[in-house]
Amino acid sequence: MLTVGAGSTVAAAPVAPAAPAPSTVSAPAGQDVTLRLGQEVAVQGKDLTVRYTRVVADSRCRPGMQCVWQGEATLAFLLKEPGRGESTTAELHSGPRTGPQATTFAASRIELVSVSEDAEEATVRIS
Repeated sequence: MLTVGAGSTVAAAPVAPAAPAPSTVSAPAGQDVTLRLGQEVAVQGKDLTVRYTRVVADSRCRPGMQCVWQGEATLAFLLKEPGRGESTTAELHSGPRTGPQATTFAASRIELVSVSEDAEEATVRIS
């Protein structure tokens, strides 16, 4: 039992806001699509969605800096076949030094084409 007397204060635990549902865009296969972090694309004519979920690592040279190596970004994507209930995750790299720039899922090729300077946007090509 908790008793609170006059003049006492009880701090409520902060409640985290609910994460917004990801927005979905639609695009035909073979077209470059730019996704914001948390956004997904539904590929027209295919049972496939690709969601940009997070930045895993980003060692790219920042604007105004002089770097010996340009660096690379590694981004995570959630790949889903909604009709079959299948899904997997993939980490794609902005350059070939540290890992793959493309993967296959649901008879499709998902390729990371480019990453914005702040990594808030990723352009993918799904074919």
